[in-house]
Amino acid sequence: MSVMTNEKAVSDKEMIADAEAALADLSRVREGVGKVIYGQESVVERTMVAILAGGHALLVGVPGLAKTKLVETLGTVLGLDARRIQFTPDLMPSDILGSEVMEQDEGGKRFFRFIPGPIFAQLLMADEINRASPRTQSALLQSMQEYHVTIAGARHDLPAPFHVLATQNPLEQEGTYPLPEAQLDRFLMQVDILYPEIEAERRILLETTGVHDGRAENVLTAERLRAIQTLIRRMPVSESVVEAILNLVRSARPGNGNADTDKHVSWGPGPRASQALTLCARARALYDGRLAPSVDDVHALAEPVLQHRMALTFAARAEGMNVRDVIARLVKAAG
Repeated sequence: MSVMTNEKAVSDKEMIADAEAALADLSRVREGVGKVIYGQESVVERTMVAILAGGHALLVGVPGLAKTKLVETLGTVLGLDARRIQFTPDLMPSDILGSEVMEQDEGGKRFFRFIPGPIFAQLLMADEINRASPRTQSALLQSMQEYHVTIAGARHDLPAPFHVLATQNPLEQEGTYPLPEAQLDRFLMQVDILYPEIEAERRILLETTGVHDGRAENVLTAERLRAIQTLIRRMPVSESVVEAILNLVRSARPGNGNADTDKHVSWGPGPRASQALTLCARARALYDGRLAPSVDDVHALAEPVLQHRMALTFAARAEGMNVRDVIARLVKAAG
């Protein structure tokens, strides 16, 4: 019995030591991103949480709010091979995944060679993803779920880690193909990017219109990021946090005895939302300098994790409500 206790003590000590090392690394990451991205602390935190949790994020905001700059900066700071695809209506799946080309050797023998597409990156920016056709969208979203592509019957694994940060412009809907709800569920979080506060915008004006512009510097490696992601999955989650996640997600589904939800929600989040909240709560705790998630983490992440996994009824839309209003009421009721 004492041997088991000692082993557990050693394991706990190792966990704490690993967590403290990760906290120091993440502090340097936060500092490195802050040299280039001003103001948007909540956006940076949520995007980093999605990456630390091992998932993908959908960044939604009007043009000019540094969405592209954020992805470029994260790629540099985290030491990831980052690439960008500008989605357009004429973009084909092969433009993303890659294709086979026929070549001929010196002896005249012909053979096919696979040329990888830009999806073979560790951090992929899918810019204005809703401008591509559903066929092209599905090619990307399948890769996000399965972490490999199949070309001419041959499987090609994507690099690890592999993260997609897709952007979407909520204003221009003409000539776009909105992502189906089932495909939106592939994104761990939807991060809404709002206009900066006045002090942040003042700093943007002063520091980006001169001769010298802030540059991101590398802080982590891809291997170190994967180690931190593994650590996050080892972090303990208390029973109260598990109950808070289950109660919140289930209260967002119609037919579970919540009259307010039955009236306003057409369909709600599935078990994948519970998984996402659990992982993201752990990641947020570590990013914030804590070794275990709390109920506050669950409530803080409810909107970005749930909003793209729910649909409102006609009655709710007629009342002028949006999904964020419904989630805020659910969080408030959960107390």
